[in-house]
Amino acid sequence: MHNHHFLIDNKLKELTEHSTTTWPIALYHTKIRDHMSGYIPLHWHDEFQFVFILEGEAEFHINEKILNIQQGDGVFINSGCLHMAKDANGTTCTYICLNVSPHFITTNELFTTFVHPYMHASQTPFILFNRKDGWPNQIYQCIQIIQRLIEQTPAYYELELNIQLITIWKCLLQNRFQLTYDARKHDRNERMKHMLNWIHEHYHEKVLLQDIAREGQLSRSECCRYFNDILKKSPIHY
Repeated sequence: MHNHHFLIDNKLKELTEHSTTTWPIALYHTKIRDHMSGYIPLHWHDEFQFVFILEGEAEFHINEKILNIQQGDGVFINSGCLHMAKDANGTTCTYICLNVSPHFITTNELFTTFVHPYMHASQTPFILFNRKDGWPNQIYQCIQIIQRLIEQTPAYYELELNIQLITIWKCLLQNRFQLTYDARKHDRNERMKHMLNWIHEHYHEKVLLQDIAREGQLSRSECCRYFNDILKKSPIHY
């Protein structure tokens, strides 16, 4: 397990290769303020992400929602969702983070039924882990086992990794995952990615609101509404 300092491309996709040796899985120990920006900037990635707060408190922005997550609690972030994080309420936040490729959760035969539909469940961009609920403790315990397996690599640890990942996924499906799809939310997320991508490619030029709105195929007022809803700031301020 190691500290995580990442780069993002002009589409805000994280460039980090989330893998340990030959496996599409990675475990990070992150202190938010140690990042070069002082916070975790807005980005997205194809991997599922599981976060548990070890110290302090964090403010996560996931798509249009703002979540305050306290020590002992956590969050699951679905594939492809825009998110960022910063310290909250004057604390210094440290968290453990498991990133795993959706294709590594289970076998190809089971992937179509038990994983792929949930990747596109636009009504579930995240799932909060509240320690008072009890069931998230099983996920946290599995992550701790995964950490030991990665660090110690005992005999047959690859098989044990798969067991722990399937246990995590089954626990998530049994307790909180809603298999619902809203084309409007998916479209909204994709439009936002396109507009942010355009800004990152042209920010050194004269950036006009009408240009940003055109990239998202929106009116100027609707473009501003997107930014205010998702980023809590105007396009030009961003």
